[in-house]
Amino acid sequence: MARMSAADRRSALLDAAFRVIAAEGVSGATTRAIVAEAQMSLASFHYAFTSRDEMMRELISHVIENQTIAAFSTLRFGNDLRTAIRDGLQAFLEVVTADPGHEQVMFELMQYSLRTPELAGLPREQYSGYRFAVSGLLETAAADTGMRWLLPLDDVARMVVTLTDGITLAWLADRDTAAASRVIEFAATSIASLAQPVDSTAHVLSLQHPTSKTVEPAP
Repeated sequence: MARMSAADRRSALLDAAFRVIAAEGVSGATTRAIVAEAQMSLASFHYAFTSRDEMMRELISHVIENQTIAAFSTLRFGNDLRTAIRDGLQAFLEVVTADPGHEQVMFELMQYSLRTPELAGLPREQYSGYRFAVSGLLETAAADTGMRWLLPLDDVARMVVTLTDGITLAWLADRDTAAASRVIEFAATSIASLAQPVDSTAHVLSLQHPTSKTVEPAP
């Protein structure tokens, strides 16, 4: 077998750790279980990482970076804003239903990091990254459908991320895809109501500051 580079070894161990956590939970992700899954020696683990905590930190960062926020890229910007949001949320749900284990690992890693003082800042980074990604998509969706957001974009993104969390947890609990789709319809309507057409602002301004001359009454 060809010798693995340090980067390839770390990547293989991270992938193995993810699979072990998906199957056994964080508590089952011992170094021995991880190297067994990766078909490596224990020495290989210690060559790649100084400790299990270091590996967990890198795993969380790795998963956050590659999280499937890309599902929202299916937004159809030529449609109205509500339809674009609904399609994006529906695509997100399809990602969840296709790979439930991935989402379970994400929630478990977040809980683990919240309980581990050395990793306590990672959940904030995780959700900041989600909001940043969704903010860009919402900004594009509004611009391409001739709308503008009435609230700060980060606030709208926070609502969307909160909704996706709720939809994901509810689906993981009951696996009721039809019910999740009904929630998505409600969510799309609610989020789209936070925007208005761009030209409506100009219309309001024209009413407040008419440009036509006032006709004086005849003497």
